Formats: sequence, structure tokens, C-alpha cells
Amino acid sequence: MTIGEFINGRRGKRSFHVTDLLSYFYLTVGTLLMFGPVVWLVMSSFKTQAALVEFPPQFLPYVQQTVEVEGYDDPLPIYNVTLDDGTIRTLAQVRRVGIEAQMVDPQNPEEIIKVNIKQREEIRQIRLAWENYVDPLERFNFLTYLKNSVIVTVVATLITLLINSMAAFALSKYNFKGRDTIFVIIIATLMIPISVILVPVFLVITSVGWNNSLWGVIIPGAATPTGVFLLRQYMLTIPDELLDSARTDGASEWRIYWQIILPLAKPALAVLAIFSVMWRWNDFLWPLIVLSRNELFTLQVGLNSFQGELNIQWHYVLAMTVLTLLPITIVFSFLQRFITTGIATTGMK
Repeated sequence: MTIGEFINGRRGKRSFHVTDLLSYFYLTVGTLLMFGPVVWLVMSSFKTQAALVEFPPQFLPYVQQTVEVEGYDDPLPIYNVTLDDGTIRTLAQVRRVGIEAQMVDPQNPEEIIKVNIKQREEIRQIRLAWENYVDPLERFNFLTYLKNSVIVTVVATLITLLINSMAAFALSKYNFKGRDTIFVIIIATLMIPISVILVPVFLVITSVGWNNSLWGVIIPGAATPTGVFLLRQYMLTIPDELLDSARTDGASEWRIYWQIILPLAKPALAVLAIFSVMWRWNDFLWPLIVLSRNELFTLQVGLNSFQGELNIQWHYVLAMTVLTLLPITIVFSFLQRFITTGIATTGMK
């Protein structure tokens, strides 16, 4: 079915049925709720710092037009000014003193015209503030932060997939005493708040010399109970006869795991990969605790450098946030077709 056929599809043969209208309304509201904040974020990342604090806020990145005036070093903002006789002139503002604005005609800058600030109206235009993206790349170690985040995310995701799949393989395909108890204990760790284990884990990382090291960020979260549960439930759907047949042919347990279990568990592995990438890429608290050297910061910790005690550079924060969303979007676009399959078949036996 093409997109056009899906959009034009209706329950009624000739006219729209009430269920068609409800479906379109539900899908429209859902789309706005899901993608509206993202679109607003992207548009806000192209606004100047002054435009971000305007009230009421504007969706599009408007800026006030300026003009070069002879005798003035900096460009002056221009306004449409309604004079006392009712005429409207385009004037440039030199300065503002209380409720009085001192204006000049750009063509005749020698004459100062004093007007009430209520008589003027800004002349605005849409302009994308590309400097929000360019300045951080030049002034901050953005590429270093990006490299560290990529290393942490890729290595941690690979280790997570390996460890969790091996644990899930053992818990789903081997019968040994205490198997179910071990699985319950692993799942029970989901009820332990992260804040409870931060100090003990930090002490362990420090004792092995991984403080101020990317390994200290990667290793502690390598084994996740969510990943073990997801993969185990999926591997339960793989027939045991396949494994028995492989053992009869002389295949080792490692070969069974590597050449039979992992290829058949690709949908679940893809789902876990997406989750792992999101967890590691967006992680802020643990890297902030482990890392104190600027050259080892990840993107999320590096973005914190745009925040000062008295001033937050929101235009830079928003622009860099958009850039940090791109890798997640790319990974999701490549692996999203596995999500439905992986989740839908999880738990089936």
C-alpha cells in the first residue's frame, strides 16, 4: 500500500465514515504531540539569544533588520514610525532613553527625531542564525566531545550485546539448578535506584584505576537486566531441536551460540542495540561523576560547559542538542524495522 492509498483510504465507500474522521483526528494529534516539540527545538536552535527570550515566543527565527548609517560604527535597528501627523516613516534608532526613542533617517542621519516608543514598530525578517552551530565548533572542544561519545556508545553497545546475549543464552537454553532463581535476582535489580549504587560503583572504579577513563564510563553499565530479559524471552522462542541437531553434528557450544542463536535473535538484538545507544548517548550523571578532565568529556557533559552561574547560552545549547539528536535518529532509522518484530515476539514461546 502506498502512502497516498493509506491517506485516502476510508471505511465508507464514497464518503468519510465517522471512524475515518476519528482516526485522522487521532493520528494528527498524535503526530503533533510527538514531532511538534522536536520541530520547535530545531527552529529555536536557529534563533538568536535575544529571540529566545521574547514573549510571546515566535515559532520562526525572526530578527530585527538593521541598516548601516553614516557616522555610526555599528548597524542601527530600523522601525516603522508613526509620526504625530499620521505619516509612517522608516527610521533607524540611535538610542532609547526611558519611553523616548531617538531616531534618524538613514538617508539624512544628521537630524535627530524624538518619538515615543509606542509610535514605532520593529521591521523584522526571518534569518537562520547559523553561528549557533559554527561558534561552538570553533570555541569549544565539540569534536573531542563527539569522538568520546561515539567511542563510549559504540564500545558499550557491543559489550552490552555480547554479555547480555551470552547470559540470555545460558538462562534460556541450559537447564541447571537455580536457573530461575538467578533470572529472578537479575530482574529484581531493576527495582534498585541508580542513586543507591552510585557511591559503591564509584569506589570500585576508583580502586581499579578507571577514574578519569572512558573505561570507567563503559564497563559499569555493560550488563543490563532489561537486555537479559529481552533477549532471554526472545531466545525461548528458538526451538531446542535446532541446538540438539547442531550438537549431534559435532558443533561446540560457542559455535551454536555464534552461528545459530545470534543470527536468529537479530530482531531482539537490534531492539537492545537501539536501547543501549539511547542510554549511553544520553547518559549524563555517571560520566559527570567519573570524568573530570575536559578532554575526556562526552557530549552531554560537554554541553554543561555552556551553562554558567549567571548566564546560560541557550542558543548554543539548543544547537548542540540538535546535533546530539542526529546519531540517535540515524540509528533508529536503520534499525526501526526490527523494533516491531523484536518486541512483538518477545515473551512468545
